Amino acid sequence: MLRYKIIPVTAFQQNCSLVWCDQSREAVLIDAGGDVSVLRHQVEALGLTLTAIWLTHGHLDHAGGAQDLREQLGLPVIGPAQADDFWLAGIEAQSRSYGLTGLRNVLPDSWLNDGDTVQVGAESLAVISAPGHTPGHVIFYHAKQQLAWVGDVIFAGSIGRTDFPKGDHATLIASITEKLWPLGDDVNFIPGHGPESTFGVERKTNPFVADYKFG
Repeated sequence: MLRYKIIPVTAFQQNCSLVWCDQSREAVLIDAGGDVSVLRHQVEALGLTLTAIWLTHGHLDHAGGAQDLREQLGLPVIGPAQADDFWLAGIEAQSRSYGLTGLRNVLPDSWLNDGDTVQVGAESLAVISAPGHTPGHVIFYHAKQQLAWVGDVIFAGSIGRTDFPKGDHATLIASITEKLWPLGDDVNFIPGHGPESTFGVERKTNPFVADYKFG
């Protein structure tokens, strides 16, 4: 069984998720955006063995702490898709524009593609390509527990921005309606910011992608 704890990081209060396998106590961090000492403390407090860092996309608040963690703990950085390489190579420049310090560029050990799987302990998650917010955005889906880590694709009551370089609104809408909705209304999703929700709730109420928008 998978368990998780949401740890908000950086001035953007990005939802970094500490995700672990109950059986093995092995863990990963999804979107380690910063505040590395806080993240390490949470891992140690729960007595977990951290094995990797997974990234949904390349924005600084999701990936800015990955390089420090890799150097400190010898962990692989996995994902996102290679189309986000320019974002990951520009984290330090992005940080300066926001007046932030301590966030670093990172080159993943491996890129991810639609249809890949990733493993934490005894549990496997599917990798689903979901571009639009960024071109290389992916989500991580655990079918057995109907859990999805969706980064900045969709939020409770909103969707990701598409006014950044290589963002595209129509592509984002297609990712949500064609990639996420078929997973089922009961899927609980952990977004990159804000509270959790379900796909079913968003199909009824989200003003950007509710079913009534396309009726």
